[in-house]
Amino acid sequence: MGEILDGFDCPAILVSAEYEILATNREYEDSFGAIDFQHTNRCYEISHGYNKPCDQAGEDCPLGAAKASGHKERVLHIHQTPRGREHVDVEMLPIHNREGKLIYFVELLHPVPLASGVSSAMEMVGESEIFQKMVSKIARVGSSEASVLLLGESGTGKELAARAIHMASARKDKALVSLECAGLTDSLFESELFGHIKGAFTGAINTKKGLVELANGGTLFLDEIGDIPLPMQVKLLRLIETGTFRPLGSSEVRTSDFRLICATHKNLYEMVRTGEFRADLYYRINVFPILLPSLAERTADIPLIAKSLLSKLDPTGDYHFTSKATRKLQTLEYPGNIRELRNLISRALVMADTNVIDQQVIELALEDAPDRITLSPIERIDNGTQWVDLKTQEKRYLSELMDAHQGSKEVVAKILGISTRSLYRKLED
Repeated sequence: MGEILDGFDCPAILVSAEYEILATNREYEDSFGAIDFQHTNRCYEISHGYNKPCDQAGEDCPLGAAKASGHKERVLHIHQTPRGREHVDVEMLPIHNREGKLIYFVELLHPVPLASGVSSAMEMVGESEIFQKMVSKIARVGSSEASVLLLGESGTGKELAARAIHMASARKDKALVSLECAGLTDSLFESELFGHIKGAFTGAINTKKGLVELANGGTLFLDEIGDIPLPMQVKLLRLIETGTFRPLGSSEVRTSDFRLICATHKNLYEMVRTGEFRADLYYRINVFPILLPSLAERTADIPLIAKSLLSKLDPTGDYHFTSKATRKLQTLEYPGNIRELRNLISRALVMADTNVIDQQVIELALEDAPDRITLSPIERIDNGTQWVDLKTQEKRYLSELMDAHQGSKEVVAKILGISTRSLYRKLED
């Protein structure tokens, strides 16, 4: 059986309809370790440490789903591995006998690059539902060639998400080339993207390859694409549509085969409506949008993220948080999201007199930046701050929902559980 599974280029196991692991391939052993077949091994025991199937332990079970549907099912799980708990994209392939009865299942496991369910060396850490939904989308789109648009507030980890998508793709052995688009003039943007030949402009003393050429065979990541000047948007659109470009000062047309990932914290849909962003370019880059949740939407992950950040900032491993310090971190708002949390922990390390970071140390670190990290609504009401009226709060909520979903009234109305017509009336009030 193992020889058949070796035909898959990812970790794979053969599972019976009773959840028993019957065989594994070499990729599985390399990634998750060898299984002792001298006794019965259930998939839910080996992968999760459960004593019952996943769907009886409060999780989605791909085997149970494949039993019910009779066809392939796909689920994102957090698996136990030699490196700790990691996010794994699971595909369950049912195998029928000649009578059409389900007898076996092939389970294919695709570890999600850079993602972990515990504090670890992995870059993206979390277990919250909204975080797992994001990781699931990254896992699904990674193996495709679809253009991806990463949306989210500043500091939510869009560059890390781009790296994860690249590493999950068939282009992972080629370059991931990044360009920060904010603040670039037309000529500088064009020179960085397309390159230039010697003498193309004053100061061009050497021929320079552009990032598009360097990304050939790999991935091109354009960060803050909403800041690209309108004249340059036309040239970018032509590049995406034809795969061709000309270096500045050259008449030679060159080609590049790359996968495109873009990111922005701006509402591109609204920018299209106001004429600040080309509609044709918007629909070219917005093939597969992924919304990266803010830290405020995943406060349950803050202890894991904080511990992971601390391990990176303190490679000696001497420092640790008290439980009260961790709870304090969860009561705060972070305008800069994970980047802001990292800054706070860096200050706490400086302020700590011992290797223990307690609540008092966190509060001392907060004194240095009272304008950047504010108290949560729970603490604000304790301090006597007045709440705004319900109508104002509702309008703010609607505005945030519309921004988060690129102005789609149909999506927002579905989330709110009201008709699109009712939503229009609320927006007009």
